[in-house]
Amino acid sequence: MHEVSLLRLYTLRLCYLILAVGLGLVIWPTVIHHSPEQAVAHGIQLSLFAGLGLTAVLGLRYPVQMIPLLLFELIWKAIYLLAFALPLWLDHQVTPSAASDIQAVLVVVILIPSSPGVMS
Repeated sequence: MHEVSLLRLYTLRLCYLILAVGLGLVIWPTVIHHSPEQAVAHGIQLSLFAGLGLTAVLGLRYPVQMIPLLLFELIWKAIYLLAFALPLWLDHQVTPSAASDIQAVLVVVILIPSSPGVMS
């Protein structure tokens, strides 16, 4: 098994920290204080993101073992950007709400530099 450099471990931990804190600040307040309408319309989405954020906390302790979590984060964001955001942009149909979502998803750029370096 290859030894992972300390720099790469800290870079991974930073990614997990950003993921956990970001989702904690954005998602958890809504999970704790939601309306019945939000529960019906977005309950599954909110639960998924809240679980993702909590799981990211494990990455702080086990950065290499939790790489699949970062891979999942990278893949779902790439799918969103390619399958949904890009067609909207090409058709000039990006609404302010979609633009906000696209901007939030583009945070994936933070994860790209750390993922391949650890796997090599």
